[in-house]
Parts: sequence; C-alpha cells; structure tokens
Amino acid sequence: MLTINKVTSNDVIDYAAEELKKYLRMMMPECGNIKIYFNPEAKDGFRLGLMQDFNLDVSDAKDTVLDDILYIDCDEKGGIIAGSNYRSVLLSVYEYLRQNGCRWLMPGIDGEYIPMQDIKPVKYRFMPTNRYRGWCSEGSQFQQSVIDSIDFAPKIGLNVYFIQFVNPKQFYERYYLHIGNEENYTTEAVSDEQILQWKRQCETEIEKRGLQFHDMGHGFNYLPFGLKDDEKSLPEDKAHFFALLGGERKLYGDSVCCTQFCMSNDEARDMVSSYITAFAENHSNVDYLNVSLADGSRNQCECENCRKKTTSDWYVMLLNQIDEKLTKANLDTKISFISYTDTTWAPVEERIKNPDRFVLSFCPIFRSYAYSIPEGRGNTEIVPYDRNKNKFPTTLGASLDYFDEWKKVWSGPNLAFEYHYWRHQCYDLTGIMQAKLVNDDIKIYKENGFDGLIACGTQRCFFPSGLSFYTYARTLFDTSLSYEEIAEEYLSCAFGKDWKLFYEYFEKISDALPFSFFSRDEAWHREKVHYDPERAEKIAQIRNITKEGRKLIESHKGADARIRSISLKLLSYHADFCDLISDWMSAKARGEIDLAMELFQKARVEVGKFEIEIQSFFDHHLYFGEYIHAQNLKSPGAQDIVNI
Repeated sequence: MLTINKVTSNDVIDYAAEELKKYLRMMMPECGNIKIYFNPEAKDGFRLGLMQDFNLDVSDAKDTVLDDILYIDCDEKGGIIAGSNYRSVLLSVYEYLRQNGCRWLMPGIDGEYIPMQDIKPVKYRFMPTNRYRGWCSEGSQFQQSVIDSIDFAPKIGLNVYFIQFVNPKQFYERYYLHIGNEENYTTEAVSDEQILQWKRQCETEIEKRGLQFHDMGHGFNYLPFGLKDDEKSLPEDKAHFFALLGGERKLYGDSVCCTQFCMSNDEARDMVSSYITAFAENHSNVDYLNVSLADGSRNQCECENCRKKTTSDWYVMLLNQIDEKLTKANLDTKISFISYTDTTWAPVEERIKNPDRFVLSFCPIFRSYAYSIPEGRGNTEIVPYDRNKNKFPTTLGASLDYFDEWKKVWSGPNLAFEYHYWRHQCYDLTGIMQAKLVNDDIKIYKENGFDGLIACGTQRCFFPSGLSFYTYARTLFDTSLSYEEIAEEYLSCAFGKDWKLFYEYFEKISDALPFSFFSRDEAWHREKVHYDPERAEKIAQIRNITKEGRKLIESHKGADARIRSISLKLLSYHADFCDLISDWMSAKARGEIDLAMELFQKARVEVGKFEIEIQSFFDHHLYFGEYIHAQNLKSPGAQDIVNI
C-alpha cells in the first residue's frame, strides 16, 4: 500500500498531499487506500517537503520565496517530491503526475486527462525559466469559472494569480446580467457584498495553493478620496484633489477609474500613500500590491505645478512615499508599479530609493498583436514626453525601445503585463496564430531581461481549444519549448492520434479569415474597415471548410477519454460560430454594410443561444463586445457591451 509522508507542516503541503492522493487513486483505482501522515523522520513512501528539509541544494534560486525549484526522485513505491518553497512542492506534485501521463488542458474536471496505469519512476530537477508566471482576471466571469482557473493555474506551471480592483464587480456583472445576450437569458443581479465575498473566497483558494497573490491595480487614484465606483461627478469639496483638464477639474470620460488625481498636490499624495499603507496592513495576504494610476491616457493634470515634472517623476515620488510608510509600519508587502500609457516615458529626475520593495510591470497595451518584432530593436526614435499629447509606440519592438529608457534608471526586476487573452484573442478564430505569437513573445521578453509575464485576459480563453493558453503557460515554464512541441503535446491529448487532421482544419479556417485581416491591427482607423471583395470570397469558403470539419468531428465521436469528447463538442459549436462569423465578415468585406449589421446581430444572438453549453470555455460578452467596440458597429440591443 502506498503512503504519503509530509516531512514538514504547512497548509500548502497539506493540499499537495491531498492532490497527490486524489490523482494516484484515479490513476490506479484498485491500488487501495493511500494514507497521509505527518512524519518528519519518514524514509519510505512518498515524502513531501522543502528541498531544504532533505538537505538538497537550492543555491541557484536568488530568492527561494519567489524562485521555484522542482525536485522529484521517485520509483514505483514512492520517493522525494520537494520544492524550494511550499508552492514549489505542489508544482512538483503536478509535474510528477504530468510525467506519469496526466494532462490538464483546460480548467475544470472536463479539461483534465488522467490515464489509468501504474506509476513510473521519475527523476527530475528544474527551475522554471521565468520567476513570474501569471494570470490576471478580466472579461466577464462567473464564480465557478474563477475558482476553476485558480485550481488550473498551478497544474500547468503558473505561480501568480492577480485579481484586479478592490471589488471586481464589473467582471461579474457582465456575466450575471448577461449583457449582450439579454435575448436568451434572464438577468441575475448580484450585490456588491456578494462579489466581495466571492473575491475573498478566491483569495483563500489562491493561498491554499501557495500562489503569489497580486491585488488591485487601478483604483488608488480615487478610493483614498472617498469616491465610489458609480460617482457621476466630483464632489465640490474634493474636486481640488483631481486633475485639471481644459481648465476644469471634473470626471474624465464620466469615469472615476479614468480620472487622475492632481499628483503635485502634497496633501493628495499623502492621502493616497496613507490609504495604500492602510490597505496593505489590512490585506496581509497580498504578496504584491499593484499601484497603478488612473486608467486611460491623456488624462494627466495640466495645472502649473504638475507641468513641472513628467507623470513618471510624480509617480516615482508617490512610490517612494508609499515605501517609506510601509517601512515605518513594518510591512513587507511588495509593490508592482507600471510602465503604461503616460508612464511609458521614464522619469527624468526622480528615482526609486528602495528597489527591493518593487517590481516594474511593462504594459504595452498599444502594441500590435499581428506579429512579435520583425522590425528588430533599437531603431525607434524616442519622442520626448508631451503631457496629454503623447503618441504611443504601436509595436512590441518600439515599446521595448521606450522601456530601455526605464532600464537606464531602474535596476530592479521587470515583468510584462500582456494582453493576448484580452481583446486580441477574439480575432484568432482557431487560436493557433496567438499560440505561435505568445511562444515567440515570451522568448523575446526573456532575451530582453524580463523575469516573466502576467496574462491579462478572460478566464474563459479555451475556444475552440486551450492550445493558445496552454502554450503560454508551458513556454513561461520552460522557454526552450517550441510551439510545435507544445502543439503536438496538447492536440494529441485533446484529439488522439489523428490530431494533425484537426490542426490542418484549424489552418484552413485561419487562412480564410486571418487574424491580421480580422483584427484591428490592420483595420483600425480605416474609413472602409474590411472592404476587400477578394478576401470576401475566401471568407465565404469557411462554410465549406466547416462542412468538412463536421465530418471529421463526427468520425471521431465516441472517444473513451472525457477530454476528447469535450474537445469535439467545442469544435461542433465552433463550426456553428465560424459559419455565423463568416457570413457577417464576408458581407462586410463586400461592402454590404446593412446586411453585415443584420448578420452580426444574428451571430450575436444565435451564438448566445448555446452560451450556457460552452460557458466554461467561451466568453460571449468579451467576443461580441469586442466586435462591436473595435469594428465601430452601432448595435441596437447590445450597446452596453461597448464599455469593456
């Protein structure tokens, strides 16, 4: 009988032991019960603990709290499963199971493949290529989808989970109010209190797995002044704390989230830094507190004093004040600050005084996602900061050139906060283009000295498959892996020995309506967006492609593994989705705008009818909201989803 011995006492190791037991029982249903003991002196069975407990070398980790080392030395009866920190022990458990054939392709039970076989010996020691391997909430979400995502993250090697905002109600309201799909579902109101409770539940799930918890982001620009999310105007007694724009101090774009405070106002900076310190003290479970300025761009204060420094200089002054107050309060909370919109430009005068407190997050939100950096690096003219008149870099190469200016004045760690699974995934009908891109991008970031990435995007980016996000996670974990290796591993598990036929099917769809044409990377700011009669004929061929695809799907039904049944089910719905999208886009490419609008509305409603069937994998609100937003469509019945 197998036994699992915990050689050290910790909640994460307790969970790791339970996970090991569960999956071993699933792999070997007749192996009998598996007992779990706390036994620091154990010499046999599975032994779970820190590498330091076994006197194993961890000297290659610069920081054993942040750097994961996975260590496995097991035979058929057990052995050592260890890590450089408690989280790494859980990661090692999943890696041990992975090397015994287990796969987690998508969140939830339906996304896993557990073979039925005896365990095999595994010897393994590895430190993942990137320190920060993360996922950040976005899109529309229901609570079980978030819980499943947190559960999924460490199974594919991620170690960071980021929940935005003090109360992420906008993400939940999009789903529970069924915004953009009201024709098919009755709205389900959820209170702010309920959503806050759900966030706390998510935090405990993150902590149970030992994941690095990143919190907040935008919000510190207005919360310290007592403003709420739904403010319609600035209170008269608070207006002097906020940005002067066009001679007025008022809400920018009718949004508190996008309204910057007056950063040269000493009292305002003191209020913000004190609020953040109190927040950190009251949320001691937060590993990294993300301190962002107001969202949006060209919303910086134009008062005489603010004009004396760049936004980044005022920002660094604020960060130093926060650090001083955290230090005085004996708080070790780390701070993530961002190079984003107006802080794309490095500070001219101010410098971070305590780099050990901080990590710099690079957020190239204006970059193209049609390619990585074919134009190379170092050939961008760095235009000086011009308050509220800035033109932002629109390629990854140019964005990195601007970031080089930050690196001249900042020597601490950097991570990228990327947007592949936000709006951009909506224009890759099969996911294979984004999968290739993210594999390239992660390698480029590593070559440029970054310590990892956090993907900002929907928790439901698994339609028609999870290949793209799986590629993201596996490449972050081991940057030496090629896209081709990862694709074969994923698709052979999802579709079996004929996986190449399914890949060829994906390629045909992508060739008919490629990302570069469909996305705003080519379409943005054109007067006649997508007018291309020649392309219209190719798009119209998608209906013939899906007709053949349905035959392929039908010929593979009856798969014994649940993951394959689910993968085929998603492809069936995806074929319907592609037909409807192709009708809309082929009409648009022919210049038949009224017909295109009618067909778009048909697609939105028809896909909405089967949303419930695929909701764990597909974000209806995000897709159709983005199609409206980026294509500049005026869509009666779905106006509310433009605000994404």
